Amino acid sequence: MSALRKKFGDDYQVVTTSSSGSGFNQPPPEKKRKRQRFVDKNGRCNVQHGNLGGETSRYLSDLFTTLVDLKWRWNLFIFILTYTVAWLFMASMWWCIAYIRGDLNRVHNDKYTPCVANVYNFPSAFLFFIETEATIGYGYRYITDKCPEGIILFLFQSILGSIVDAFLIGCMFIKMSQPKKRAETLMFSEHAVISMRDGKLTLMFRVGNLRNSHMVSAQIRCKLLKSRQTPEGEFLPLDQLELDVGFSTGADQLFLVSPLTICHVIDTKSPFYELSQRSMQTDQFEIVVILEGIVETTGMTCQARTSYTEDEVLWGHRFFPVISLEEGFFKVDYSQFHATFEVPTTPHSVKEQEEALLLSSPLMAPSLCNSGDKNSSLDCLETLEDNDSTNKLSAKLQKITGRENLPRKLLRMSSTTSEMTYSFGDLPMKLQRISSVPGVYDDKLMGKTSKIGTEPMSKSVADLPPKLQRLAGGGGGRMDGHLPPKLRKMNSDRFT
Repeated sequence: MSALRKKFGDDYQVVTTSSSGSGFNQPPPEKKRKRQRFVDKNGRCNVQHGNLGGETSRYLSDLFTTLVDLKWRWNLFIFILTYTVAWLFMASMWWCIAYIRGDLNRVHNDKYTPCVANVYNFPSAFLFFIETEATIGYGYRYITDKCPEGIILFLFQSILGSIVDAFLIGCMFIKMSQPKKRAETLMFSEHAVISMRDGKLTLMFRVGNLRNSHMVSAQIRCKLLKSRQTPEGEFLPLDQLELDVGFSTGADQLFLVSPLTICHVIDTKSPFYELSQRSMQTDQFEIVVILEGIVETTGMTCQARTSYTEDEVLWGHRFFPVISLEEGFFKVDYSQFHATFEVPTTPHSVKEQEEALLLSSPLMAPSLCNSGDKNSSLDCLETLEDNDSTNKLSAKLQKITGRENLPRKLLRMSSTTSEMTYSFGDLPMKLQRISSVPGVYDDKLMGKTSKIGTEPMSKSVADLPPKLQRLAGGGGGRMDGHLPPKLRKMNSDRFT
């Protein structure tokens, strides 16, 4: 085996080729069983309708659409057969009129006026009908005024001929103007790839337009066909799930001038949320791609389809760029349209990645905090603290201090401190040290603050600084008993 490694940006392509001159006897690769597809690569749906019973009459009720949907060989056969039968029928009618009137036996009688001049056998009657139908007469054969039944048949022939022409020619025109052949100039990549793009695991495939004429209002959709069993035990052989390719952002509306790479971001809402490189070897699914648009030249709606099975999805690959800048224009190299190269990609599913991230750093888990900003960890920290310990301690601190609208940063600081709080107000030790002024407390009191215990620091708030006394005055009855009467009255008036 020989390996070819090519440098492409910061990523490398590894192409493995087999060498015919190697001395290793390699067993022939096992023939993989052909995968039954719902939609072929050319867009044809492998569906056959059977056991219709009496429902086949519905096809005749919409005969025009039935003829348009038929294959070309059947359309040509019906076209030729209809005209042949109509011509023979009308020629027979003209011959019957001549036979009933006796015109065939009085051909050489110059005094007799026939219904149609110079009609004396069936070939001459057929030629007269063709001349009438194609309006290339009347010269040698013509209708006379002595034949009222011939005039009525002439009117009937004109009406019937117009109906047959309108029906068959219109059917053939619609058949030829169908944009099915236009869909053949819309290309899809042979494989779909899964790799990282913008920091997210993404399913990608490529579409292209070979013609210079544009597809107006081009839109693309994706369906995932996969069998599953419902919780009630019902088996769904072809369950259709929607793959978001930019419906919410408008990215599914394409400006299809050059080849585009269509992306499906694999997230919690994606059906591929639990798909990993290992599970792709056992799962069976099919991705159906539908591209719709209006043909610019005819104004008719065109639809192109293709599909990708699980063995046509390459994990850890990326498409080669096909657009290059030339002098005054952009050149598209369609020889590299289907080419891919390998890139470093995690083999784990998005679900496994989030679970691993949650175990390693719960605060940074995407499932808890979906923000992509730099301060996402701080937002998650605030969310967790607000939901757990901060609420308990903030309520206690608000009740003691009388400040129900304390800043969140102060509450978070009070919840994360590790010092012990004292019973006189459950204030944090940092707040006690900040609020204490040198000279107020004696050495004995300062010595008690270094101990880890539950002994009260002070039995009265009279020794506290004025700011801290006002802060502690809103406790709602816990410390008002130790305040002077004047200060207690001022406190009650302020909060009443």
